[in-house]
Amino acid sequence: MNHPNTLSFWERDSFLNDIDVAIIGSGIVGLSAALTLRERNAQLRLAVIERGALPEGASTRNAGFACFGSISELLDDLETSSENAVFALVEKRFRGLARLRQRVGDANMRYEAFGNYEIFKNTVEERNTDSSGKGRGFEQCADKLAYFNKNVQDIVGRKDNYQIATTDFGLKNVYPKMILNVSEGQIDTGRMMITLLRLAKENNILIFNGLKIKKLTDTLSLRGTKQEGVTLETDEGWDFSAQKVVVATNGFARQLMPQLAIIAACNQVIITKPMPNLRIKGGFHYDKGYFYFRNVGNRLLFGGGRHLDVEKEMTDAFGETKLIQNTLNQLLKEVILPEQPFEIDMTWSGILGIGTQKKPIIERISPNIVVAVRMGGMGVAIGSLVGEEAADLVDI
Repeated sequence: MNHPNTLSFWERDSFLNDIDVAIIGSGIVGLSAALTLRERNAQLRLAVIERGALPEGASTRNAGFACFGSISELLDDLETSSENAVFALVEKRFRGLARLRQRVGDANMRYEAFGNYEIFKNTVEERNTDSSGKGRGFEQCADKLAYFNKNVQDIVGRKDNYQIATTDFGLKNVYPKMILNVSEGQIDTGRMMITLLRLAKENNILIFNGLKIKKLTDTLSLRGTKQEGVTLETDEGWDFSAQKVVVATNGFARQLMPQLAIIAACNQVIITKPMPNLRIKGGFHYDKGYFYFRNVGNRLLFGGGRHLDVEKEMTDAFGETKLIQNTLNQLLKEVILPEQPFEIDMTWSGILGIGTQKKPIIERISPNIVVAVRMGGMGVAIGSLVGEEAADLVDI
C-alpha cells in the first residue's frame, strides 16, 4: 500500500529527478556549498533540502557577530591547541568573514564595523581570573596585547588590531578598561540569509523547505552494488536519489549520522524593545565570550550562558531554561543597562554544533557523501569557507 502522502509522477519527474548534488541544510554552509558548485559548473542540477520552513538551526538565530577571536578566548584555546593551530583557525575565521562580505555585500547584510569589545569583571579577585579561576582577567589579557597583535598582523593587515579602550557605554560592575578588536563588526543575519537564498534562486538552485531527511544510503557502499548515487529517505515516506550529497546540518548532524564527533548545544538569546537613549554601540564579549551583547539599531541583543547549565543545554531541541533567562536578565540590570529601564521584546534559541575540538568536520564519509558540520558557534565567520571546502570534496 502506498504512503498516504506519496509523490505523484509529475512531482517526482519534475522536482526530484536527475539531481546531481543534494545539499542538506540551507544555512550559511549549505548555501555556500551550493553556490560554489554552481560557480564551477553551470550545468549541475543542484537541490538544497531544508527541514524547516526557514533555515533552521543557527544561521538565522545567531547574534550577528562578525568576529574571529577575543584575547581571553584565544588564551583558553592555546591551553589545548598549538599556536599554529589557534592562529590558523583565526585566519580561517577572518578569511571566511571576508568571503561572506564579498559574496553577500556589506549593504545587503547591514555590516557595521563598530569593532567588538571584551569586558572584564571588577572585583579584586576577578581582575586577575575568569570564572574558571584561570588568568583571564584584564591585566593578564592586556599583558598579551603585543603578542596577539604580532600574530594576527599578517592576517588582518594592521599592527594594532587589539587595543585598550575605556568603558564609556554606561556599563557597571566591570573593569574600567576593556580590549577592543578593531577589525570585527556585526551583521543582520536575517538579511544575510535572505540574500544567500536569493542568490541561490538566481543561480537556478532548487530549494525544498519542510523536507526532513531521515536516512541516507550510499548505494556504492552496499556490497555487490555498482550503481553510483545516494538514496535519500524523508519523514514524509518519500525517497529519491542524487549522485552526490553534502550534509550541512551542523547541530542536527547526528540525527542522520550518529557516528560523527559533534554535540548539539542550545544557545539562548533575548532582545529588548527599542530604547531611544541606548549608549551601547558595537559588540561586547564577557567571560571568554560565553556571554555577548550588541546593539541592533536602538535595541539591545544579549545572549549566551550555556556554560551555566551544560547538561541541559546539550540538546538539539529549541527552548529556554529558567536559570539562563534569569541570569541574562540579572546581567542586563546590574551590568549592561544598570540605569536605563528596558523591556524584553523577544526571546529565542538556536542550535549549535560543537565538539572537543573547535576545528570543523569537513570530510567525505563515503564515496558519495560529504559532511561539513561542527561550526563551534562561529558559523558566521567560517561558514562560507567550510561550504567551499565541502564543494571541493564533491567530485562530480
